[in-house]
Amino acid sequence: MIALIKIVVQLLSDVCRFAVLLFRPSGALVAENLFLRRQLALDQERGVKPHRVDAATRISLAWLSRLFDWRAALVVVRPETLVRWHRAGFRLLWRVRSRPGRSPIPLELRRLIRRLAVENQLWGEERIANELLLKLGLRVSPRTVRKYMPRRPPSFPRGDQRWSTFLRNHTHAIVACDFFLVVTATFRQLYVFVMIEHGSRRLVHMNVTPHPSAAWTLQQLREAIGFGDRYRYLLHDRDSIFAGQLDDSISRLGLTVLKSPPRTPTTNAICERVIGTIRRECLDWLIPLSASHLGSILKSWTEHYNRGRPHMSLGPGVPDPPTDLAQIPHENSRHHVDRCLVVHAKTILGGLHHEYSLVAAGTRSDSCGA
Repeated sequence: MIALIKIVVQLLSDVCRFAVLLFRPSGALVAENLFLRRQLALDQERGVKPHRVDAATRISLAWLSRLFDWRAALVVVRPETLVRWHRAGFRLLWRVRSRPGRSPIPLELRRLIRRLAVENQLWGEERIANELLLKLGLRVSPRTVRKYMPRRPPSFPRGDQRWSTFLRNHTHAIVACDFFLVVTATFRQLYVFVMIEHGSRRLVHMNVTPHPSAAWTLQQLREAIGFGDRYRYLLHDRDSIFAGQLDDSISRLGLTVLKSPPRTPTTNAICERVIGTIRRECLDWLIPLSASHLGSILKSWTEHYNRGRPHMSLGPGVPDPPTDLAQIPHENSRHHVDRCLVVHAKTILGGLHHEYSLVAAGTRSDSCGA
């Protein structure tokens, strides 16, 4: 890029010098030409070797040679070299003028095509071309529209809905379930069944078994879902526990079964995330002694998760907020608590976690009147 700028600057300086020479008297030009020729002859007699000719000098000599008979004035290079420069210039000119393809469409139209493609993810090039032609009177071929459409990632085939978009559109109608393994103090393996709502992030059901089966899983789903119309979709992975007969029984309950693809836990990310939360905030700090002990731990944790633990995905919020949570007074100062209230802490799982709330200060209630 720097070399190209230098060539352009040198050519512009040569053009300026030539424009100045056009206004000079012809006698002065002839005298100057003879003066320069005498100096050039002196350099030839002394055997001075000229420097390598740069690109700007080649272009200048090739252009000036068209204005007079250059054969007698050419000294620094051979005549065939200057002819070769001429031919290279013509080849470059016709290469630029003979580039294949049409000229690009206006910038405003390109921005409009990208806007239509971004705002309408399900539209293809033909739909966008027809929209431009029928509604806006702009005639653009589908191939040109496809050229300027933003590139989609390979995992997002054209015309299909994103999985995240489907989950977002039906978030209040989806429940997800999964299993995870827990080892007791006696090295006994227990399986925990977890079911969570996508919209509210509420843990719907949780139970423990040493030997999971399709019949046992179906019974857990019946207890959690029931026969209401709260949910429409059940999302689970392709574990062998979720047998075909289990999915058929769930379908008879009015739910559509969604199976995540193999080895893609991100499609059931909410359920996988809550399992990780249970491990990090509960089971990594407590070692269950038996199945009943694990059940009591998970029961206490479920109540804390649903009614006391804030969730960033909810705004933040709580899946099942208690009634007193909506009655929190909001004073003008955000750094002070009402003097009539005190902060009360409730221990969870023997002090592993705490739930905080505001309660009336009993000993100071007489001084908190109107």
